[in-house]
Amino acid sequence: MCKYKLFFILLFFVLFQNNSFSQSEKKSVQEIVQLNTQSRKYFKQGNFEKSMQISRIALHNAKIIGNDSLVAISCQRIGMNFEELKDLNKALFFYNKALDYATKSKNGEIKANVYNDLGNINSTDLLNQYKKSLYYYKKAKEYYETKKDSTRLVMINLNIAWTCFDEKEFDLGFKNLDFVNKYQPKFGDKDYIVSINMLNGMYYAGKGENETANNYYLKGINESTKIDFNEEKQYLHLEYARFLAKNGDYKKAYENLAKYNEIVESLFNKEKMAKANLAARNIEFDIYKSDIEKLETDKKIQSLSLKKSNTILSLFFVILTFLLLLVYSLYKNYNLKKQNNNDLTIANIDLQIAKEKAEEATRLKSQFVSTITHELRTPLYGVVGITDLIADEHPELKNSQYIKSLKFSAKYLLALVNDILQIYKISENKIVLENSKFNLKEELVSIIDSLQFLASKNKNKISLELDPSIPLFIIGDKIRLSQIFMNLISNSLKFTEKGKIIIKANVLDKKDDSCQIFFEITDNGIGISKEDHEKVFEEFVQIERRDDDYQGTGLGLPIVKKLIQLFGGEVHLESEENKGTKISFSIKFNIPNEETLNILSVEENNKQLKKHLNILLIEDNKINQMVTQKILKNFGYKTIVVDNGFEAVERLKSEKFDVILMDINMPKINGFDTSKLIREFDVLTPIIALTAFDKQEINHQVVESGMNGIIVKPFESSVLNDLIVKLTS
Repeated sequence: MCKYKLFFILLFFVLFQNNSFSQSEKKSVQEIVQLNTQSRKYFKQGNFEKSMQISRIALHNAKIIGNDSLVAISCQRIGMNFEELKDLNKALFFYNKALDYATKSKNGEIKANVYNDLGNINSTDLLNQYKKSLYYYKKAKEYYETKKDSTRLVMINLNIAWTCFDEKEFDLGFKNLDFVNKYQPKFGDKDYIVSINMLNGMYYAGKGENETANNYYLKGINESTKIDFNEEKQYLHLEYARFLAKNGDYKKAYENLAKYNEIVESLFNKEKMAKANLAARNIEFDIYKSDIEKLETDKKIQSLSLKKSNTILSLFFVILTFLLLLVYSLYKNYNLKKQNNNDLTIANIDLQIAKEKAEEATRLKSQFVSTITHELRTPLYGVVGITDLIADEHPELKNSQYIKSLKFSAKYLLALVNDILQIYKISENKIVLENSKFNLKEELVSIIDSLQFLASKNKNKISLELDPSIPLFIIGDKIRLSQIFMNLISNSLKFTEKGKIIIKANVLDKKDDSCQIFFEITDNGIGISKEDHEKVFEEFVQIERRDDDYQGTGLGLPIVKKLIQLFGGEVHLESEENKGTKISFSIKFNIPNEETLNILSVEENNKQLKKHLNILLIEDNKINQMVTQKILKNFGYKTIVVDNGFEAVERLKSEKFDVILMDINMPKINGFDTSKLIREFDVLTPIIALTAFDKQEINHQVVESGMNGIIVKPFESSVLNDLIVKLTS
């Protein structure tokens, strides 16, 4: 009886199992693997002579380079050939050899495959070791299950079912057959189909359902015409002949038996068997020769060992004397080392204490930066918001220099806070780029508009030159890119008077899904001397100039450099005193596909629709309540305001809202815990966090508490509206 044997090539594993292989050894390994591949090919064709000859060469070469894994594979292949030649004793010998070498190489995969072969050979009619066969199959199955190897689990379950059906244990083997039927289409080898139909036929014949059994046998015969593996065909015809004879259809039984004999004759004709047996005897001769050479080698080693023993004995007394002196020396040094160990222990304790203090200091620094940022952003949100409200309610003041100065000062202070937080996060490796789809032209125009006040202050003009081949939408971190341009353009504006700042963007390389864009920011300002080119990118460094010179933190360019590096780019500076400065860099962006652009179009259309939404604002700060409520009113939304989370939960239990705006830092109960309470009875209403905390610091808690988005204060009103529209669409 033929069960499924596992053919495999472990080229990658063998080549890289030991990194110390030389190039020639790696080549030898590859050649041996190729030999095993050829042996497998001839085995499947029934050319056992060729398969044995090639496996013999592979075994010889594997032993020369001392690769136990390849020796195991070669022995296994020889065992498989002996099994097909019905020389089961030699097959068992080589299978056990393969198992020994697989164990020696600690290769569980090869061991499992050899266990499968031992299961196959013990289930043959000649050995008929049913229990032993199942034992080996179980060992192989355990390994495949630990590795979740679905393909080999299909194979081993097929073999177990076949063995059980041969013993008429149909109920015992059915669960294995059921597994094979279920997973064969997805994980099984196409050659299994013939045997699976045969086993289904055997099962239903054993259960007395002859019509179903007959259909499976016929289906198997039909499938057998599609494969070249004759071994599977022969057993199908043999089992079908037995089934037909049992049911009295002797004519068809005879036809299938004749087909079986024809296939057997093609596989095992006398000439082929004689040649295969000759190849087998050559392998036996190699084994005997190897054993003799090993004995002779052992004899030589013993002889050399005997000669060396006298020398060793003489050296022993010399070494013994030396050791006694060494022991004495060690004893003298023991007390000194003991004292040193005590000193070292004390030093380690001091170092551990210092380490814990440093970690605590780092934690406190992080907490301080987070707290101070939150505490500064919260009033700034009120300042910026109220400034916008004054401009909206009193249009005559919209162009007032006082209003513009107030708003610019607030935004400048916000930028300063953001710069300090940014440089801290970069130094702590806490920044992660967040990709989103955006229009590059709109983003750059928005940045330029926001800096027009600073431009008019020094009577500068800003121009934008965009390559028309830049895609309408690109994918990247819009916020970080904006920070880069805000810092670079504001720097140029500060150090240029009555001049011109030119922003250029050109396509360097464009593919279907990505685009490399080269950016340049050029000004004709005061410039930077060559000796200061590197210095300007250092943190908190400002180049010394006049007493009435430009003010700042010295963080702008260091942040720019590090953000560009996060994008995978490199910043280049060209500058000369009194002539101007050019800063350039390139960034690779992804391009959204057509489906994404369609989604963007739908989202844009949704933004144009006027929605009448009921919004619940949960905010404890009265100024922030007023600012946010006014922003929402301008968009036509109805807003209900509550001061704390508990009040919000009670309100939501009795009233329906379209969106919930949630402050995070509130008394009594914070925004995260409030969201968790809301999600216990309402999982659909979108919750947006309105917070002065940095987004990346709280992102995990936002997701964990069931919120749907984050808006960081202060924010542009359009950003809040866009998110509301998106979540309610």
